[in-house]
Amino acid sequence: MDLKCVSNIKCDQGAIRSVRFNVDGEYCLTCGSDKKIKLWNPFKELCLKTYAGHGDCVMDACGSCDSSELASCGADKSVVLWDVSDGRVKRRLRQHAATVNCVEYNEDSSVVVSGSNDNTVCCWDTRSRNNSPIQVLKEAKDSITKVLVIGHQILTGSLDCFLRTYDIRMGNLDADFIGKPISCISSTQDNMCTLVSCTDSTLKLMDKQKGELLNEYTGHTVGDYFIENCVFHNDSIIISGSTCGHLWCWDFVSAKVIEKLKPNNNVSYTQSINSISTHPSKKVLLASCGPCISLWSE
Repeated sequence: MDLKCVSNIKCDQGAIRSVRFNVDGEYCLTCGSDKKIKLWNPFKELCLKTYAGHGDCVMDACGSCDSSELASCGADKSVVLWDVSDGRVKRRLRQHAATVNCVEYNEDSSVVVSGSNDNTVCCWDTRSRNNSPIQVLKEAKDSITKVLVIGHQILTGSLDCFLRTYDIRMGNLDADFIGKPISCISSTQDNMCTLVSCTDSTLKLMDKQKGELLNEYTGHTVGDYFIENCVFHNDSIIISGSTCGHLWCWDFVSAKVIEKLKPNNNVSYTQSINSISTHPSKKVLLASCGPCISLWSE
């Protein structure tokens, strides 16, 4: 591993719930427990804009395909669409009955998908004036922890131990029982496999088509936290946060621990690294730990 912590940013947002690169990797978003979202140039450690409008902790955010709009969600049970340039709230979407944990655009940003502690996934038409969801997915029996939108498929991870794949085009649902509550899911770059984080401190690599377990990665600690994972650098390295304040790195094929990385942010290492975002084209990633985010590069 050639990754080094090249910079740290203290965000002044309380605890950082999630950090996300935009579509081209030039900027990033941080979601804070202070009810605000910040837009950064992480390479210059420069805060460009602050977005305030949520009534409670912001849990997740993502940028649209042209970076003109962003969607966010939070503990105030709402999904908010923002104009990036002027910071204006374009729409406030209310359907969920509990904290909204995750939000994701589809490929052309015409639909935004959100998952909540009310066990539902809502699909919203971003171009319509109707503030009701165009579809509500109610199959989960416990909280939705993560949603992924890949082409015409929606993947969801839930605390009811099921990884669900909705094929919107075909109208099919595949549900794979993982055996343990799911805290996060991510996809390989070829979209053939799904990496699943479980609350028993294991990472499971699942074949998306067949639902088979291909590999398992262990050693880190997750506890009751929503600890994120990623498949990094041309699907060669598995990376996960942990409650002990390290980035854990495994070899994709052998499942051996390659390295445990510590950020140089003077934050107590008892604080968990909970959120990870990978650059879309470079060997660069962002990680959040307490009130700070760290930038990792070669």
